[in-house]
Amino acid sequence: MRVLWAVVKREYLERVRTRWFLVATLFGPFLFAALMFLPAYMGQRTKASDDVSRIRILDATGTNLGELVAFDLGGGITGDPSATRVVRVTEAGLAAAESTATADVAARRLKGYLVFPSRLLVEGGARYAGVNATALADMDFLRGVVQRRVLAAQLQAEGVSEASAERITRTRVQLKADRITASGRAGSGRLSLVFAIGVAMLLYMTILLYGQNVLRSVIEEKTTRVAEVIVASVRPATLLAGKVLGVGAVGLTQMVIWLAASLLLARYRGGLLRALGLAASPIQLPEIGVGMAVVLLLYFLLGYILYSSLFAAVGAMTTSEAEAQQAQMPIVLLLVAGVMFLQPVLGAPDGRLAQMLAWIPFTAPIMMPLRMSAAEVAPWDIALSIVTLMAACYIAVYLAARIYRTGILMYGKRATLREVAQWLKRAG
Repeated sequence: MRVLWAVVKREYLERVRTRWFLVATLFGPFLFAALMFLPAYMGQRTKASDDVSRIRILDATGTNLGELVAFDLGGGITGDPSATRVVRVTEAGLAAAESTATADVAARRLKGYLVFPSRLLVEGGARYAGVNATALADMDFLRGVVQRRVLAAQLQAEGVSEASAERITRTRVQLKADRITASGRAGSGRLSLVFAIGVAMLLYMTILLYGQNVLRSVIEEKTTRVAEVIVASVRPATLLAGKVLGVGAVGLTQMVIWLAASLLLARYRGGLLRALGLAASPIQLPEIGVGMAVVLLLYFLLGYILYSSLFAAVGAMTTSEAEAQQAQMPIVLLLVAGVMFLQPVLGAPDGRLAQMLAWIPFTAPIMMPLRMSAAEVAPWDIALSIVTLMAACYIAVYLAARIYRTGILMYGKRATLREVAQWLKRAG
């Protein structure tokens, strides 16, 4: 045990003292800060510009639709609609009016022009051309104004009063969805969905990142012949276990720092946004019980042990990082398969597909936390998933230790599957 602890300590300290660990650890909070603050900042920066009102409206509908749209574009009662010029034309004269307006836009005498064909109120097809046609905020605002005014005109044509039509077109329905579990309300359904995706992606990235870190460590020790010196005083199985546990402790340390930083940022986000003069919408953090936190941690550890053992075996079988990159692809694809099924599982977290994927050891570290975050999962379902994952971890560690015992000292050529089978047979 003392030797194992020495290997774990060496692997842990060797990584946390590096510059890259510091950079990666600080990058997490910076990323969380960007996700929390940038939407509020960009939301104020992406409002429609003044250019949206400095246009010409070519109205061939024979109604006052152009004037009503110009009124809204200019800011309503408190605004100035004079910046928007309305030109009433016939359908026959529309092409000539468009040609003139195009020339004015090209000469920068005009920002753009809006075309209302004669059958707009029947077919609903308006057109816009201008220098700001790629400005998404301007186009969204323009589309909303035209759509609201066209709908109001259609309602009035059906006998609805002008005041009622105005009220109807400005009505916006907001649907708030709350998730209910056996213990009561569990907060916003949308928040639960976002949290589920975040948990799945975090587990995927950390398991893949630190599993491959184990592979690179094995390759480095082989190519530099350090393994020969270490194996002289440490059993290969102990070295493998220490390497897996040490690198896993590094990943766990980083996850704890990221989680603490994200919670602090979420807590003080409102005050920081107000200090910057930005609108601050509250963030409702999901309720995570102790049991849920323990299960998430367990899935991370088991998933990491499973994949890091496989990566270590690949590292022991190969003689260079280039070979290892090719040999590890089947293992990476097994992990990626869990991410590929995110959408169908989120669509039906209680469905048969989601349940089966949560029982398969290679996808369980991602699928079961995803299901638990998006829906209520039966305790027996979780227990079965954990048992199968533990069994897979035992088999993976057992096989990896036997491959590692022989492969760590092999140089010069990549091991074939027949040779690996012979290693396992001799070790057994």
